[in-house]
Amino acid sequence: MAKQERAIRTRRAILEAAGAVFDEHGYASTTISMVLERADVTKGALYFHFPSKESLAQAVVESQVSFGAVPPQPCKLQEVIDMTFVVGQQLLGNALLRGSVRLAVDQETPAGVDHGEPFRQWADRLTELLRLAQERGELLPTVRPRDTVELLVGCFTGVQLMARALTGRADLAERLAVMWAHILPSIAVPGLLPGLDARADRGARVLASVEEKPEKEERAAS
Repeated sequence: MAKQERAIRTRRAILEAAGAVFDEHGYASTTISMVLERADVTKGALYFHFPSKESLAQAVVESQVSFGAVPPQPCKLQEVIDMTFVVGQQLLGNALLRGSVRLAVDQETPAGVDHGEPFRQWADRLTELLRLAQERGELLPTVRPRDTVELLVGCFTGVQLMARALTGRADLAERLAVMWAHILPSIAVPGLLPGLDARADRGARVLASVEEKPEKEERAAS
C-alpha cells in the first residue's frame, strides 16, 4: 500500500511539473529534461508512468475536466455556472490546469495528442447537467442542451484565451460574469434569473465553501 501511494504521489508530481512547463513553454519547446528538473524525479520514474512526451501531454490534457468539480446544487443551471467560475478561478493558480488548457489550444501540439478530448468531456458533462435542468423546468422550451453547451464551451475557451493574452487572466472572472449576463436570459426561464448567482467572485466563494467543509466536519467530530 505504501508503495502504491508513493507511485500515485510521484505520478501527480510529474503531471503538475509537466503542466507548469507546458504552460510556460508550449509543447514544442518543452523537453523531458525540463519536466524532470521541475518534478525532481528520475528519468526511470517518469518513463514508468509516461513512456513518451506525447503520452505525458495527453495525460495533462485529460486532467482538465476534473478541475470543474463543484458541490451539487438544487438548481442544475447554477451548477453549470459554478463549474465555469471554479475553473476560471483555478486557472489563476493551478499550473496543471493551465498546462492542460494551453495544450488543448496550442497548434504546435502534435496530432498524436488528442486536442479534442477535453472539449468532448466538457460537452458531455455539461450536457448531462443541462438536460437535468431542462427536466426540472429551468430552461426555456427553445433550448437544445447540446447546442447550448457547445456554444458555452466555445465562449469560455475564447474568453479565457482573451483574458490570458490581455491581463494574464487577472480579469477572467469579470469576463465570465459578462458572458453569463448575455447567455442566461436566452436560456433560463425568466422566474429563475433573479436567483441565479453569476457574480464575478462566484468561483472564489464556491472554492472557499468546499475548503471550509472538511474543517467544519473535523471540528464537529472533535
